[in-house]
Amino acid sequence: MSVRELSSADLVERAIDGNRRAIGRTLTLVERGGEIADQITELTHPAAKGSHVVGITGAPGAGKSTLTGQLIRHLPTLGLRPAVLAVDPSSPLTGGAILGDRVRMDDVAGDGGFIRSVATRGHAGGLALSVPGSVRAFDACGFDPVLIETVGVGQVEVDVAGAADTTVVVVNPGWGDAVQANKAGLLEVADVFVINKADRDGANDTRRDLELMLDLSHVSGHEDETGYRPPIIMTTATAGDGVQALWDAVTAHRTHLEATGQLEHRRAARFRYEVRSRLGTRFEASIIAATADLEPDGRSPAAVAVELAGHLLA
Repeated sequence: MSVRELSSADLVERAIDGNRRAIGRTLTLVERGGEIADQITELTHPAAKGSHVVGITGAPGAGKSTLTGQLIRHLPTLGLRPAVLAVDPSSPLTGGAILGDRVRMDDVAGDGGFIRSVATRGHAGGLALSVPGSVRAFDACGFDPVLIETVGVGQVEVDVAGAADTTVVVVNPGWGDAVQANKAGLLEVADVFVINKADRDGANDTRRDLELMLDLSHVSGHEDETGYRPPIIMTTATAGDGVQALWDAVTAHRTHLEATGQLEHRRAARFRYEVRSRLGTRFEASIIAATADLEPDGRSPAAVAVELAGHLLA
């Protein structure tokens, strides 16, 4: 029987057993949204084991895709089973993912990982609304860690911090100065800094700027209350240099989170983030339906909005 003909329960059961077609179909249904996605969420939630979720973000062209690909080549050699959610920009015409990140990662990734591209579908902040459900599906299917690579739009996408246990921020030599870094929100987001393309001129200057930014974190009020200081890792993703050092830093951060109780706190925050996202989606659909045939009737937009809000929340 084709995976398309399976019931939700049978599909999830086959995916948990490791059937890659079933895993792909499960992720498709999660991304599609609606009632079927809710069913998948209910079925995968009990099977989730608490995989380490690592967000990888940074500016366009920083080398996030190549670095992620090197990780999913390297991690199976450590006995791990990684999965990747590559969040791509949506096509303005079809709404689908361009799949550019997936193509680049296929060039370096081995057979030990699972790569999935998802579209933002207009969602700002570098993540797709389906990401929490997709992460849970990967978790239930036994993938650990789960890597989330965000869209490269703007200086940095900070939403990934709400969806990940550990956030890796990738920068390049010549990225700018420490003031720009603070403006971009890097200090609040990064658990690990990576200076990629470290074989280029200016890599040491970039490291100095990051160190200065971290030294001054107490001035801006962003110093970690537990005393954790994000490490700075030098990598050259095209050659695979620094990949083990990066993973050592990610693992050390996971150990720190567990020791300080922050891992449980972050996952609780992630749960709240997902609930808010789902509520927002449902309210948005209700609002669109309620205003589809709305015509000016002499009342102000504010008055009409108050009336409709009362009906929707009643």
